[in-house]
Amino acid sequence: ISDLRPLESGITLTVKVVDAKMVAPKGRQARISECLVGDETGMIIFVARNDQVDRMKEGGTLILRNAKIEMYRGSMRLAVDRWGRIEASEPAGFAVKEDS
Repeated sequence: ISDLRPLESGITLTVKVVDAKMVAPKGRQARISECLVGDETGMIIFVARNDQVDRMKEGGTLILRNAKIEMYRGSMRLAVDRWGRIEASEPAGFAVKEDS
């Protein structure tokens, strides 16, 4: 995660879900969750949309395939659009670096 750059795409990462919270944008029917995910190098907000929200269980390990970086108010956010995939994974053998 520490090597991610603004607007980067085609990213494949194995991450642990540290925290997940629903966000309810006014006037939208879509389900959106902002999830704090991390690996041994750092943490980043992952924006889960619609069916992705159900996969974002705190403590779970996921493989994000063909993910991309979106910019929101000057901050990087990790996202997986229709061209990417989120897969459940065996528990990762790393501890999330929480001080980045």
